[in-house]
Amino acid sequence: MMKKKIIWSLWAVSTTALLGYLSMGLFANEKKDLFLPGPVMHGHHQVEMQCSTCHTDPFGGGEVLQDACTSCHAKELKTALDSHPKTKFTDPRNADRLELIDARFCVACHLEHQPELMHPMGVSEPEDFCVHCHQDIGEERESHVGLEMTTCGNSGCHNFHDNKALYEEFLLDHKDEPDLLPTALLPTTDQIEVKIKTINDQSIPNQFELSDPDHKKWLASDHAQAGMQCQHCHGEVANWSSQPEIEVCADCHKDETDTFGLGMHGFPWKQGLGLAKVSDSFLPMHSDAVHKEVDCQSCHGSHDYDIQQAAVESCLGCHDDTHSNNFKASKHFQLFEAELNKEVQVGSGVTCATCHMPRMKIENEFGQEKLIVNHNQSDVLQPNEKMIRPVCMNCHGLGFSINALADEKLIKNNFQGAPSVHVESIDWAVARDK
Repeated sequence: MMKKKIIWSLWAVSTTALLGYLSMGLFANEKKDLFLPGPVMHGHHQVEMQCSTCHTDPFGGGEVLQDACTSCHAKELKTALDSHPKTKFTDPRNADRLELIDARFCVACHLEHQPELMHPMGVSEPEDFCVHCHQDIGEERESHVGLEMTTCGNSGCHNFHDNKALYEEFLLDHKDEPDLLPTALLPTTDQIEVKIKTINDQSIPNQFELSDPDHKKWLASDHAQAGMQCQHCHGEVANWSSQPEIEVCADCHKDETDTFGLGMHGFPWKQGLGLAKVSDSFLPMHSDAVHKEVDCQSCHGSHDYDIQQAAVESCLGCHDDTHSNNFKASKHFQLFEAELNKEVQVGSGVTCATCHMPRMKIENEFGQEKLIVNHNQSDVLQPNEKMIRPVCMNCHGLGFSINALADEKLIKNNFQGAPSVHVESIDWAVARDK
């Protein structure tokens, strides 16, 4: 009898201790990994410990998870002119397809916590999901006879969500373009709309003297030239803030701030988890930068807001991968230096930001086009064909752009030389058209 009491007592103590330990995990980020069924995908690793970002209702089903996906990605899909929107699969004529793969829900393809399904783009994705709807593609297109269904997403072929640079009609419209266009220029920043907030007319506090280095930087900045005063960022005299936060930048740069919150640089901030840390990146980073956090001033500086500095040196100050380290040996960088020296026309130079944070046209609330700098650096990163229209085709022909982005060696050396890869997409479109 005594032995049973001891056993039951040990069981009760052990159970209580385990419950206490697990309960602590619910309220302490460093222990929440106890509840993870597996690692999250690379695209979500920054919010791994914030389960409620996706699981907004612990008892919700597929609709709850779908809302979590679209709360972050709906605007991106709309901008991309999604090739497979939900409406395609709610059409009764396509009801039979849902029995094979329910494409109304993101989680039908993109499962979380299953690293064995990790795709090179950092998301989970079955390699052959196209077969469910397109198994007869070889009968429709002679060029596709014998192709494996695992090759649909190869560079220069098909993207499930965004095919606007690879539509057959688009390929035909641009089939004869030269490698380098006669006019190779990027959109210029003087077209970008910025709304400056109004402030009460008060004198600048005495924190700054004319000899202060920060004040001198500010005097030479675009902010000063546009009529910005200290109070615009630091607040009124009575509520002076020595370290303005991202929300202050959003007062004037709403579109840039909104897109910043969608990329890897700003995603944790947008989810209320504080600033992203360089040390959390999966990409190679310089050892002397791993202690840094990422906000607007990390790239633009605190008072000079030098966009040239932000477009190159700020990127290379953190990123230590082969592609980044080869940038200064590239033709693109030579053009950038020539533009700074006023040796070539404005818009000729190419920077890190040119490709990864491109100037893009969007519609405002009145349906009018305006130009913004897309601060979602993940937007055109993967699949890299998303870079074709907003970036590459400002200077290069479509065929050259597709081939260059399919050449892994060329990407690593930062596009020094011509592509050694030839993608047949345009050839097939021309043959089919004939």
